[in-house]
Amino acid sequence: MTTFARPFRSSCFSFIIALIASSATFAQPGSAGKRPNIIFIFSDDHAYQAIGAYGNQIAKTPNIDRIAREGALLTNNLVTNSICGPSRATLLTGKYSHLNGYKRNDNTRFNTNQTLLSEELRKSGYQTAWIGKMHLNSLPAGFDYWNVLPGQGNYYNPDFIGQPNDTTRYTGYVSDLITKFSTEWLEKRDNSKPFFLIVGHKATHREWLPDLQDLGAYDDVDFPLPSTFYDDYNGRTAALQQDMTIDKTMRMKQDLKVDVDYEKDWTYNRFNPEQKKVFKAYYDKVTQEIKDKKLTGKALVEWKYQRYLRDYYSTANSLDRNIGKLLDYLDQSGLAKNTVVIYASDQGFYLGEHGWFDKRFIYEESLKTPFVIRYPGVITPGKTVKDLVMNVDWAPTVLNIAGAKIPADIQGESFLPLLKAPQTAKTPWRKEAYYHYYEYPQPHHVFPHFGIRTDRYKLAYFYGGVDAWELFDLEKDPTEVSNIYGKQGTEKIAADLKAKLKTLMGQYKDDEALKILAAAKK
Repeated sequence: MTTFARPFRSSCFSFIIALIASSATFAQPGSAGKRPNIIFIFSDDHAYQAIGAYGNQIAKTPNIDRIAREGALLTNNLVTNSICGPSRATLLTGKYSHLNGYKRNDNTRFNTNQTLLSEELRKSGYQTAWIGKMHLNSLPAGFDYWNVLPGQGNYYNPDFIGQPNDTTRYTGYVSDLITKFSTEWLEKRDNSKPFFLIVGHKATHREWLPDLQDLGAYDDVDFPLPSTFYDDYNGRTAALQQDMTIDKTMRMKQDLKVDVDYEKDWTYNRFNPEQKKVFKAYYDKVTQEIKDKKLTGKALVEWKYQRYLRDYYSTANSLDRNIGKLLDYLDQSGLAKNTVVIYASDQGFYLGEHGWFDKRFIYEESLKTPFVIRYPGVITPGKTVKDLVMNVDWAPTVLNIAGAKIPADIQGESFLPLLKAPQTAKTPWRKEAYYHYYEYPQPHHVFPHFGIRTDRYKLAYFYGGVDAWELFDLEKDPTEVSNIYGKQGTEKIAADLKAKLKTLMGQYKDDEALKILAAAKK
């Protein structure tokens, strides 16, 4: 792992002056103004393919796009377990789910008695804070300040848990409040220390309740159906048996707000009369539309798809707008020039691909998550990183940027060298990425599975009720609809990938997976 060196102590004053002038990264821990501040903006379920910087021509994401334009965009940033809580646990620990103890979104309490990114930064002289969504069934640890949503939180008039453990309800929209509390903390922080701030957004989590000002923002858009929207899952047993389709799983009332009882449905019990009036007026029109059309079959499924994306993208508008407010604050306060800004989501998400919403599978839309980073004076604006980066790499990279020591039990590697390298340079880096998902059967009946991803191929094994291998050639089949495992001519490819998969399991100490692999059908 790469770490920054500490300064060489010399009695020669002129040498010290020259050394300090040559590079701020050699500053002593805790010396404000030398080491950069770091803000990690972390959203929920925001798909990379719903962002302008990743090629979307419809999405209104000018502020996320700005971070990419002024810094670097990672095109193969992969998660190790595509689900919300486990991804946050990985951010904090730099370890896979089987070692940090948080495999599923359930009632597991996140173990704070382990190496934590926040605590390592604090020991290194950073002031630390987490504001917004955390979703780990525990209070933040290693943070000097926190003000977090309980559980999933609410879009309208949400509760926040502050220190020491006080819950307060606030009037307003959650994205606005998170930004407000973040800038207030920045105003009041200890200016003698560099800071690390996690801004945890609730958007764009289900049930996708847009801010009032964003209602109908995409009503004039006819979203094109993904080429795999009517996927028949031929040759993919696990995909065939999932329960996450827009057709059968997406709920008309709760998800699409059709014929809602605003007095009895818990989703809306926090709305004040003014908010409810505006919200209800908009969705009453949606309800009337579907009643008038009397749609069935494919026409109904495609109507649901359009409504889903209109709500999803509208909810994302508030996310991006508030990122813009935070960027503006950094500009106006003079902090921008010495603050690293990162934007990422906890994992990818399906926007109709394979007929789905949600995440979980090792397939590209949920395996890949957006990641853009701006580091003034270090990252060349407009840089693209195509290497296989994983979310276990986030913590060591942040520590590397901060000039802090990277603990030995962190499993990821700092990818700061990839960010700093010239476009023409090739930094040695991993060629394979390892994945392991656990949550089954609820809520979406996605079988547990593990797998390996290279630049061209993906091999996965599904277990726990189904016994199935899948192999995809991403170069020839980027939408992953043709499972070529067992096909003539693929034997050597599969064997090589299985050998590498076993090696990665050993490297990352996934003993459970090694046992399952040993018993798997050939």
